Amino acid sequence: MRILSGVVLLWFCHIAWADVCDPAKVIGPYAFQLSGTTNISGTEKPATSLGRLVFDGKGILSGTASAMFTGLLLGNPVNGTYEAKYDCSITWKLQDDSGAFQHFSGTVSSDLSRVQFHQTDPGGAERGIMQKTPDPCTTADLRLKYTYSVSGSTIPMEAGGGSHTVSAKGSLIVAESNVQVDGDCTLQFDLLLRTPEGDLMPMRMRGFLVNGGREILAIQTDPGAMVSGRFIADSK
Repeated sequence: MRILSGVVLLWFCHIAWADVCDPAKVIGPYAFQLSGTTNISGTEKPATSLGRLVFDGKGILSGTASAMFTGLLLGNPVNGTYEAKYDCSITWKLQDDSGAFQHFSGTVSSDLSRVQFHQTDPGGAERGIMQKTPDPCTTADLRLKYTYSVSGSTIPMEAGGGSHTVSAKGSLIVAESNVQVDGDCTLQFDLLLRTPEGDLMPMRMRGFLVNGGREILAIQTDPGAMVSGRFIADSK
């Protein structure tokens, strides 16, 4: 009887220590950002993508996805299926309007607000984050100031141009950045960086407001840019 009690005790300890997620509660809109390199087309290239997925709580999802690939912004509605498990693992596949499928795998946080993931297709991008987004959003959900970190690269879209690496940190003042908010929590805004040479580099950004307005996941949409950024509300 002591042995049985010990086994039961160990089982209960394992349940207490492990993250447990109710698959039915993975529901509603989440925004995602995916970056890294991909060789799905046969040649390794940097890529960034951004989108919004709505989970129905029963294994079906739909939404939109935009990707910066070879310097061009491509956008598509997407549909798909997903499987969320009690151990907080989740997998999903998306089909765009061309009929092509993409596959993803990740781990959900125990509060169901955040997913760390990667694309599982051979050669797929490896750094992905997805967070719960409000539904809907208004300008009232914005904070006054965000600190940011942006990184990536640019490629020339015309003959004679050069490639550049982008890496910068700074502050985004919402009132000074022409921030436009759509009802689905999509943001369009301007960011002005200073290059190592001292020049000012304007960037047009597309993002999603997540985490109750406390964070923004974004990518640069200017032609030639494969740059992603994360913005966190200033606590001061």
